[in-house]
Amino acid sequence: MVLSPRRLLAGGIALALSVPALAASRWSIDPARTTIGFVIDSTAWPRTQGTFNAFSGRISLDFEHPERSRVDFTVQAASVEVGSNAMNDYLRSEVFFNAARYPAISFASTHVEKLGPRLVHVTGNLTLLGVTRPININVEVDQRKGGERVGFSATGSLSRSAYGMNSGVPIISDTVHITVVTEARQD
Repeated sequence: MVLSPRRLLAGGIALALSVPALAASRWSIDPARTTIGFVIDSTAWPRTQGTFNAFSGRISLDFEHPERSRVDFTVQAASVEVGSNAMNDYLRSEVFFNAARYPAISFASTHVEKLGPRLVHVTGNLTLLGVTRPININVEVDQRKGGERVGFSATGSLSRSAYGMNSGVPIISDTVHITVVTEARQD
């Protein structure tokens, strides 16, 4: 049997259209099971720990080929919480997060690399104060949640001055350590 170019093209298109069914699955971040935290050191007072309480995120997961996975995450800057109303307001002000002008902090992955059975390295773009810079994050994946849920524990750090957040440097450390512990449910 001789295959014409038209049949080859039709077969190729049919094959290409069947691949997404085998590829990545869509997951949504469960806000009730998510903590987005940060830690920053200072020479003037003890370490400050904080969280963000308003966020959303979607994940496209391909367990067979993690490099095809993708994550998008958005945090509302005004949701910052450090345990003091006065300090929360100060962090929301134009001195730090400038939440009125830049209400969202966003992350979009650009590359995912599997490092081990439960560990991946995620590179992506973080946008903070209108500035977008690459950031690297290590993520531990917990697939033991039973198929419909998957857990993640992510850690990374950033230089806040790279985003124009210079207030207090060097008394307040330029390095901010980030942790995200989350669970996602399959859509």
